[in-house]
Amino acid sequence: MPHQTTHEATKKSLSFEFFPPRDLEGQDKLLAGAANKLAALNPDFVSVTYGAGGSTKEGTKQVVQRLLKQNIDAVPHLSSGTTSDEEVLDMVQTYKDSGVKQLLCLRGDQPSGQGQQPTYAKDLISLVKDKFQDHFNIVVGAYPEIHPDSPSAADEFNFFKQKVDAGADTAITQYFYNAEAYAYFLDGCQKHDIDIPIIPGIMPITNYASLIRFSGKAGADIPRWLDHALSDKQHDEADLTKFGVEIVTRLCERLFELGAPGLHFYTLNRWGASSRICANLGYK
Repeated sequence: MPHQTTHEATKKSLSFEFFPPRDLEGQDKLLAGAANKLAALNPDFVSVTYGAGGSTKEGTKQVVQRLLKQNIDAVPHLSSGTTSDEEVLDMVQTYKDSGVKQLLCLRGDQPSGQGQQPTYAKDLISLVKDKFQDHFNIVVGAYPEIHPDSPSAADEFNFFKQKVDAGADTAITQYFYNAEAYAYFLDGCQKHDIDIPIIPGIMPITNYASLIRFSGKAGADIPRWLDHALSDKQHDEADLTKFGVEIVTRLCERLFELGAPGLHFYTLNRWGASSRICANLGYK
């Protein structure tokens, strides 16, 4: 079906997420491949993830610095995990010296087997703000379908408001496939006097088994009708990807109707499906 390829999308922000490959060869492949292809869409920024307990700390830093050298605005994920406050601030200083302007502050996953209490995103924001004031634009996570660890929807909004009150400037959501979850979340934010841009996170669909696995861990709901449709197509990659691009394009169009300020794509270091969805939406 035809899509709205108006100039609507060009007014909206666009960003992509990458994860740091395990070695320099993998980094070379990422930069020459997905990062290079998606940079052609002139994203506002790209973010680089940070493994549980800081397990990819060095890789995250290397990828961020290499992206910056290619004039791509790179935003490192930051979580304290098992890292001391001093080490976190040293890392942030390195990022500042490298030209980083934004940080994505998360509670972060604890590495398995670690029993210690995580430092929450609000504490991390306060730590960074204390030393660097307003040098960085602070981005945080948001969970329209409620974080798996949140006892209730009311708690979810309270946790989110604490991050905003600590100094968050922008939020990016966990991915979802039900646009009404986003509409509900925006309504809840309004009731809690939360007034920062909330950018939907978008997960392209290219593999059924991995989507089900990711979604189970992330607490992202796959609507029953979509689960069945994808299951039927799972052994035909071309058909599944084509269908996935169509479904996710429609989702993004609906999110724009709901007032989404932009889109943030979880690329899994691939570029094909994301670029096709962006083309459908009129991003140039």
